[in-house]
Amino acid sequence: MSDRITIFKPYYNMSTQESLLQLKSQPEGISAEEARRRLELYGSNELKEGKNKSFFEKLIAQFKDVMIIILLIAAIISGLLGELTDTFIILAIVIINAIIGVTQESKAEKALEALKKMSSPKAKVIRDGQVIVMDVKDIVTGDIVLLEAGDYVPADLRLLEAVNLKIDESSLTGESFAVTKITDALEKTDLVAGDRINMAYSSCIVTNGRGTGVVVATGMDTEVGNIAKYITHAETEQTPLQKKLAELGKYLSIAILAVALVVFVVGLINGRKLDVMFLTAVSLAVAAIPEGMVAIVTIVLAMGVQKMSRKNAIVRKLPAVETLGCTEVICSDKTGTLTQNKMTVKKIYVNGELAESASADHSSASFETAAQIMSLCNDSRLKIDENDRPVLAGDPTETALVEYSFISGYNMNELAVRMPRKSEIPFDSGRKLMTTVNSFNGTYRILTKGASDILVTKCSGILTPSGVTELSDGHRQSINLAASKMAQKALRVLALAYKDVDDIPDPMTTENVENDLVFAGLVGMIDPPRPEAALAVKTCKLAGIKAIMITGDHRDTAAAIAMELGIINDESQVITGADLDKISDEDFLLKVRDYKVYARVSPEHKVRIVQAWRDNTKVVAMTGDGVNDAPALKKADIGIGMGITGTDVSKGVSDMVLADDNFATIVDAVKEGRKIYSNIRKAIQYLLSCNTGEVLTMFIATLLNWQTLLPIHLLWVNLVTDAFPALALGVEPEENDIMLQKPRKANSSIFSGGVGINLIYQGIVEGMIVLATYFVGWKLYSESIGITMSFMTLGLIQLAHSYNVRSNDKSIFRLGVFSNKYLNMAAILAAVLQVSIVVIPPLNILFKVEHLDMTQWAIVVGSSLLIIPVVEIVKLFSGIKKRKTEAAE
Repeated sequence: MSDRITIFKPYYNMSTQESLLQLKSQPEGISAEEARRRLELYGSNELKEGKNKSFFEKLIAQFKDVMIIILLIAAIISGLLGELTDTFIILAIVIINAIIGVTQESKAEKALEALKKMSSPKAKVIRDGQVIVMDVKDIVTGDIVLLEAGDYVPADLRLLEAVNLKIDESSLTGESFAVTKITDALEKTDLVAGDRINMAYSSCIVTNGRGTGVVVATGMDTEVGNIAKYITHAETEQTPLQKKLAELGKYLSIAILAVALVVFVVGLINGRKLDVMFLTAVSLAVAAIPEGMVAIVTIVLAMGVQKMSRKNAIVRKLPAVETLGCTEVICSDKTGTLTQNKMTVKKIYVNGELAESASADHSSASFETAAQIMSLCNDSRLKIDENDRPVLAGDPTETALVEYSFISGYNMNELAVRMPRKSEIPFDSGRKLMTTVNSFNGTYRILTKGASDILVTKCSGILTPSGVTELSDGHRQSINLAASKMAQKALRVLALAYKDVDDIPDPMTTENVENDLVFAGLVGMIDPPRPEAALAVKTCKLAGIKAIMITGDHRDTAAAIAMELGIINDESQVITGADLDKISDEDFLLKVRDYKVYARVSPEHKVRIVQAWRDNTKVVAMTGDGVNDAPALKKADIGIGMGITGTDVSKGVSDMVLADDNFATIVDAVKEGRKIYSNIRKAIQYLLSCNTGEVLTMFIATLLNWQTLLPIHLLWVNLVTDAFPALALGVEPEENDIMLQKPRKANSSIFSGGVGINLIYQGIVEGMIVLATYFVGWKLYSESIGITMSFMTLGLIQLAHSYNVRSNDKSIFRLGVFSNKYLNMAAILAAVLQVSIVVIPPLNILFKVEHLDMTQWAIVVGSSLLIIPVVEIVKLFSGIKKRKTEAAE
């Protein structure tokens, strides 16, 4: 076969058969082997992005920083003045620092790239006659793609089948209304994309109906790919915290530059050499400006996101990690999230009798009609394995109906041969019904299933043992009583109805079709709560988070499940969608706190619920799986899509997707979000307290005309003791009471909760200890010994302090001093590098330091460790004060 497909006329001018022939495909799809060959030949179905910067480009970018350029100039000046050792060390430190910066940037980049791959979309494709779910990127021309409401179109398609198919093409054409699709060939040529109504284009959204299409173009050859060729690589979105820290970094840089300038001027006044003071001031600025703070935060966020993905919470948008930590309300769907989504038919109501599913009369005419509706008004797929057991694929509610019919003696596939589907009105969550039109004894039978309270209102007759009779008020009361009994036992109730017609209705609209139906029965199904859901709800309560259940199920069913899970204590906390419609927005704003369960609601109600909570200044997470859930997911602070049952649209607008559709995973994600934010605060507190200590040491030393540290010492400490401990603090295990604390407010400062005060006093303590160590060394021994001791103390005290900031209120001895293995490794590595400067002869010459004897080392180590008892004492007294305050409240 030819490697290139020659197109003589546009696909929209071809018939479906011509299109398949042109693409060397067929309705059963191409073979897996042919698909592999085409994938190798034409490449993956992905839009190309701008190239990432190379390692060399990133390295060069590191040297564009103003402070680094000044430092390089200082190194050159030192060389010209004969201080070649200083020049060599400064250059070496700058290069090493640049390499670390590139490594951090690359690590963050790779982590964010991995994040994109986690949420790679899927599509349903027919290959070798089998329906498979696969990554969109592996789709090739000639593949047959199945479409249904809620799907993104994965590639450009020539439609082969379109049943009430409508597609939103606004992202491509700007047209605000969904386009009704057909399969016939179009006669006009040179049509623009919006007029090619027998085509479906990549990235557009299926809003209604279902269809199939053959792939005609993938990747950059699609219509959207042609647009993408003109778009440059998008910048990675920064989180609010990253933006705040970048802004903070600017202000700190200005303040530190001002201090460096004062140090420079005062040094000159005190008679120091111009070149020495210039280098000292620049080195202080480089060491103290927290230029790596934002990069470290990005890495910690990205590492946290990867860990969350391993726990089935796939974060699609990095800012969601921050928001998770301050979530105050979680609005969750019931089915599949709080429950197992493993439906089993338990009870059936036919012929006016409510019976256990197994004991019902499966041979009666009424049951046979009910079985027809359960099996044929259904989009599930049934296969029989080698052991004659049913293998089902589809929505859990629908597969439960097919399985029950099969067990009762009615095979879906055999029924479909006798009564093939001719038309349909697909299910949507607004009307809560699904209807199909099937051939039946030379005429047609309309089959409808859906919510009992809605479907019964559309019925005028009822099927009884003696035939069809008028649906009376007495019948309605009996039906409602049976539905209520099932709902009280936490069963999900569906009604079944039908009517016989001579012709297929035209038009196929709900108003024209779903009326004057004959009631055939009720089906009660159980979807038991997930075993872990009750514990997750309890955890929410302890964490100050409100768990809200939202469901389309009957009020009684919702209340029974919510009671079992501990979401509510009594039924006064339950409200239905109909009752919610009677409450004005103003009243609901005041009453929203009174309700924890919303039953019989539509997606539009979800938007009201989210808005009311947000108007009460609460941070809201909302789950959703349908197309119509998209507005609520967008409105929520955190939109949570369902990875298993969710449509592409709902997942596409979500901030986070649950790979297992499990409520407990949301709670775990909140816990992880709290931990990540807490660890970021610890890393920032560590970095800024250390920088405060450095600045204070140099500022006071200069005012006192002391030579405590040389420029290269500042640069070395900045290099060795900043990055690695800060990153290690980013993976600190969560504190035991992290889910016993109230959610932090979204607008709270990064320095709230004592972080700001702590970093200031701890920086002051560090600076004072370093100055004291210098003074002791200078007075007891010599100035050079004093400089060496202050240099060693500055490096080691920062490493000791990294253990302090693991918790602001708990003793490190309660946490377990060495329980963070990454911090242990970082501290050991940095300590070895720091001490080697003194103990290895060539290095102490380069760094202009002296060998220290045992007494001098004892002073250094003792001074470095002194920061720990000081901080422990402060923690002790602040803890006593906190407990007294809480007791008084």
